[in-house]
Amino acid sequence: MTSATAHARPEPESRNGFSKGREAFRNWRRSRPFWGGLFVLLASIPIIYFPYNDMSVGALRIHMATTAGAGALVIGLLLLALGISVWFQPLIRVFAGIAAIVLSLVSLPVSNFGGFGLGLFPGLIGGALVCSWAPMKVKETAAPEGAAEAFESEADSEFEGPESKLSELMEPEQQETAVEQAGRHDGGE
Repeated sequence: MTSATAHARPEPESRNGFSKGREAFRNWRRSRPFWGGLFVLLASIPIIYFPYNDMSVGALRIHMATTAGAGALVIGLLLLALGISVWFQPLIRVFAGIAAIVLSLVSLPVSNFGGFGLGLFPGLIGGALVCSWAPMKVKETAAPEGAAEAFESEADSEFEGPESKLSELMEPEQQETAVEQAGRHDGGE
């Protein structure tokens, strides 16, 4: 067997569980704004982390306890929730994208310059990706030959004109009056 005769992908029955799981994850990932949600999710980590972190540079210890620590926590948790919710509810993508962009911009003054830019920029990029994502269009499969004609003939046979509905709803003398009035409105008589 040469590379020219080898199959590019293994046959479906010969694949193991890992390959099937990987393909299922790929199909799931392609049906929602996965990468935008991941960027928004990752943006929440530095926004939450830096206001509560103690950093030490050599013998110098820096404690970044600010009054906006609670605000940073709220912004980070909201970004975390938006990132996860976009994965499981792709229909809210426009709202979640705009909210992620706004929250990332609000984190600039509230959370130490948006987590020193490590939360700001992924939040903006993720929000834009989530907002701009659109589901793939479903390809229409071709109907078998003759199906369109059968559908049209079936639809024509089920059609009932206004005269049949008129006879069900009105008495004969009312029908004549209605037909005469309709003729006057159409320019007849």
